Amino acid sequence: MTNGSPENIAVIERQGAFLDRDAWPAERWCRLETAFELIGTRSALVLLREVFYGSTRFDDLVRRAGLSEAVAAGRLKDLVACGVLSRRPYQEPGARTRFEYVLTDVGAQLFPVVVALMEWGELLRDDHQTGVELVHRDCGAVLHAEVHCAEGHEVALGAAAVRLKKG
Repeated sequence: MTNGSPENIAVIERQGAFLDRDAWPAERWCRLETAFELIGTRSALVLLREVFYGSTRFDDLVRRAGLSEAVAAGRLKDLVACGVLSRRPYQEPGARTRFEYVLTDVGAQLFPVVVALMEWGELLRDDHQTGVELVHRDCGAVLHAEVHCAEGHEVALGAAAVRLKKG
């Protein structure tokens, strides 16, 4: 992992009314806070990882995520309530109806976040030969997360700015 000195690390430039950050309350203004409240726990992220990897059934999610049933049940309930997952009924022959957990359209929008977190996590490893990697199914190339503006330009951290929304 490469560590730059703090004076060489870019940050997001503040613009407009955002320059005077003490003039408005920080709490609840940034949607990053909202996102962390919904998916910012280890248990939520490992459950989402398993759903992205194709697990849908409660017992399989508990086993693969390494969580207790109580923790998994609570976190799955939260993920359903916020619209990231939905419950879909299924029934094995001779058994009662149960529910599986599947990504919603909102949940699928987390895919670039998953790619970015996996890519960042790879930077933290000493052993780059083992583990899993996300690849393009058609050509086999490793996936990378990138940030683009609405005009399609790739934007690096040093070229990003933050401002308050108008209105």
